[in-house]
Amino acid sequence: MLERFHVPGDVAIHVSPEDMHATVNEIFLKMGMPADDADKAAEVLVYADIRGIETHGVSNTLRQYVASFGEGGINPTPKPRIIREMPAAASLDCDGGHGLVIGPMAMEMAIDKAKTYGIGTITANNGRHFGAAAYHAAMALEHNMIGIAMTTGGMSVLPVDGSQPRYGLNPIAIAVPTRNEAPFIFDASMSSVAGNKIKLAKRLGVPIAAGWIADKDGVPILEETAVPDEFFMLPTGGSRENGAHKGSSLGIWVEIMCGLLGATGAGTNRKGPSSHHFIAYNVEAFTDLESFKDDMDTYMKSVKETPPISGAERVVYAGLPEQEAEDERRKHGIPYHPEVIDWFRGITDELNIQWRLTSD
Repeated sequence: MLERFHVPGDVAIHVSPEDMHATVNEIFLKMGMPADDADKAAEVLVYADIRGIETHGVSNTLRQYVASFGEGGINPTPKPRIIREMPAAASLDCDGGHGLVIGPMAMEMAIDKAKTYGIGTITANNGRHFGAAAYHAAMALEHNMIGIAMTTGGMSVLPVDGSQPRYGLNPIAIAVPTRNEAPFIFDASMSSVAGNKIKLAKRLGVPIAAGWIADKDGVPILEETAVPDEFFMLPTGGSRENGAHKGSSLGIWVEIMCGLLGATGAGTNRKGPSSHHFIAYNVEAFTDLESFKDDMDTYMKSVKETPPISGAERVVYAGLPEQEAEDERRKHGIPYHPEVIDWFRGITDELNIQWRLTSD
């Protein structure tokens, strides 16, 4: 998480992960979700905050979920079903269920298939927002597998040199097990920056960087600026000179893997809400597991021990800062902006939920 998105220490209100989980769980119960589903959804959502992925934690997404339940956008009691299936693959209809519940279920299916066939892959259509993709990919780690999760986000990203969006934020997450080092867990949207970071910047009153967005006509904004009222997202890289054609191509690939393989169309031809794709690789189908984990430790250690350039403190890899954030936040609580706590105070009063979110 970039420094500009951190909640300032002098205003942050720290809440224990357990208290936040209990509160979010009760909110989901009030939305009509069954107990097991509410508990799982709360776990996925608070995971993002514990790991420092505030863009996909309670601050940005929970109020959207509550509004969507109220508008009938999320089915609180879905009955997902298998549409097609082969030994190592399957396609699901999510029945409009919450992605925080259907996502873990689909990833478990992929893992179960990989236990037998070496690889398991699941597409899931008619879905809803599934939170941090890293959670679903990381489920494979406890089974000594490599996990991949991806999803189609809101249609807001411009192709290189385009003036109209043709793909979504479309995050990809990859999780790889290690032995003693922090696991490699990569999670990023295929836009120049996560869409929720723009919302976060607006709430915190901080400017956004050059090359993150384009104006309403599709012209890239190449200077730091306040968040405008109308804008489009640029691909990862921002401009062709900075590699935006790579991010754009990956974003289009996610549309294909989730939307077209999920039989719901891609881009402006999407026929339904979010589609997801989950993959699990059983390491033992490819190489010796123990040697692989030792080799991962050696590799990750070599990355973090890379001499930094002048002005930089250290070199990190995806998953290391998040692991450090988790260690810190489990001890000292999750820092929240007062505006977020105010929202919780209002919603818990409205829903008659016990107040637990006091600062440490």
